[in-house]
Amino acid sequence: MARANNSSSKASTQKNKQKSGLHPRNPHTAPYDIPRLVKAFPELAEYTYETPRGETSIRFAEPKAVKLLNQALLSTEYNIQFWDFPEGYLCPPIPGRADYLHYIADLLAESNGGKVPVGAQVQGLDVGTGANCIYPLIGSQSYGWKFVGSDIDPVSIACAEQIVKANPVLKGKLKCRLQPSSQQVFKQIIKPSDRFAFTMCNPPFHASLQEATAGTRRKIRNLNRGKQTSSGNDQVLNFAGQGAELWCKGGEIAFVRQMIKESAVFAEQSLWFTCLISKKDNLPMVYQALKNVKAKKVITIDMYQGQKLTRFVAWSFHSKQVQLDWLSRA
Repeated sequence: MARANNSSSKASTQKNKQKSGLHPRNPHTAPYDIPRLVKAFPELAEYTYETPRGETSIRFAEPKAVKLLNQALLSTEYNIQFWDFPEGYLCPPIPGRADYLHYIADLLAESNGGKVPVGAQVQGLDVGTGANCIYPLIGSQSYGWKFVGSDIDPVSIACAEQIVKANPVLKGKLKCRLQPSSQQVFKQIIKPSDRFAFTMCNPPFHASLQEATAGTRRKIRNLNRGKQTSSGNDQVLNFAGQGAELWCKGGEIAFVRQMIKESAVFAEQSLWFTCLISKKDNLPMVYQALKNVKAKKVITIDMYQGQKLTRFVAWSFHSKQVQLDWLSRA
């Protein structure tokens, strides 16, 4: 569901959004087919159990179970046969990550006569792609898009490159670029010849390691108290993550403000800039920052995953006509 905000010159209403649940094109809307997933990754069977209602579920509180579940989902839904990264790196919940991409696809459709653009002529930039490079994997397999993935961590870049190399279906779909400065987002990453249909980012949202650690502990306690089901809407948590994946000086708002500031510098090289915003209270400051750089279009898109609400803000510096011409010239 998209909504307007006061900093936007005009707001558009996104269509076909659900009040609750995942995006209609998300393949994870149905309950997990655990027998199928176990067949794809037999090791997952060790982490299943029978609920009091006689249903088979997965021990989501165990990091190994979450990683195996993701490997099985990537294999069965996206034809990704190898996906691995070192212990201690972020293990993302795939259903929610997929939703971000499907809503970006809807956003691009508005600039493409209402039709979702597919194929390698559509290129996205994933800022902070991480060792798991999950967004390029899902986006390339769902829509045939190409990606550039950036990260400040050399280990993450090496892992992402290994995943690409090990999966023939990813050949030519992802280029990885190391960001040498923790103070920059697009600078030194976007090259003069680059032309992106969109950029995306799941920014670090904690302001310190202590804050990140406390947040993770709270989530684990809540999950252990909560009811675990086999639904595709389960809120699988991130149990790990290197420093830059989870926190940065000034927290989420400082990172996003820097991103917005730099987006104005590269305004002519991307049709849409987008970024997840985890904290609703940060939205007014995000809107003000976008007003300061004179973004012409600002949209906030809500995404529902069960009882959980997430959102991303999208902005463009281009007129409606330029937006309509952009993808046709890709």
